[in-house]
Amino acid sequence: MKDIDSSKIVSAVRDLCIDANYNIGGDVIQRINECKAKEDSPVGREILDQILENDRLAIEKQMPMCQDTGIAIVFIEIGQDVHISGGYIIDAVNEGVRQGYKDGYLRKSMVCDPIVERKNTKDNTPAIIYTEIVPGDTIKITVAPKGAGSENMSEIRMMTPSDGLEGVKQFVVDKVRRASGNPCPPVVVGIGLGGNFEQSALLSKKALMRPLGVRSADPRWAELEEELLHKINNLGIGPMGMGGRTTALDVHIESFPCHIASMPVAINIQCHAARHKTITLS
Repeated sequence: MKDIDSSKIVSAVRDLCIDANYNIGGDVIQRINECKAKEDSPVGREILDQILENDRLAIEKQMPMCQDTGIAIVFIEIGQDVHISGGYIIDAVNEGVRQGYKDGYLRKSMVCDPIVERKNTKDNTPAIIYTEIVPGDTIKITVAPKGAGSENMSEIRMMTPSDGLEGVKQFVVDKVRRASGNPCPPVVVGIGLGGNFEQSALLSKKALMRPLGVRSADPRWAELEEELLHKINNLGIGPMGMGGRTTALDVHIESFPCHIASMPVAINIQCHAARHKTITLS
């Protein structure tokens, strides 16, 4: 049994919160450059250049790439042969978020009550935490700061089997059309198919963690990802909704078996600041 002190989790989450907000992934930079080379709209190319310059300055000056530094989404894969000592893992994650958002000068955006008393918690906690027990003796932590502009454009639909694949395609493309420039395109579209109401939403969020350009291991979904990306980029919404061919950087699909009478489909939209960083503790 491997023993991992909770203080390591605190430090890891702190650093990941800062790293994710300062340093955009190389896959995102590469994909934006690829899209810029194919963009027909002069305004679209200029906006993509501005996004790349913004990302470059954030890395160079070590400062947030966006003023909305997001709600802290934390995925934790805990090896079944790990024992966590020194404190409760949820407390450790929230302390890491607290330190990261303070030390990194990241905007605190969480309110303690969703409707009646919308008072800022002043440290961006509590985090949204998903834990999963996996084989092994390590802890894998992914922090994904998620801004509200893109999150607000997400949607779940409890479809029926009779809607079929064409119904799914229509729902996804129509959702991106309705979102238009609100989620700060170019976007990444995460799609969760199957499971139940909440599982489909989680799948769509997990889909956003996959590196851009990496297709689903399932050939059916890989083909659908390509088809949807093509359809979405033909909508003409373009960078920041100003027109062009680059509405989405990528489309990712994750699936799970579901009940014979239902077909849940969830869409989680991510803005061009596709922020997520991962570390493995051993």
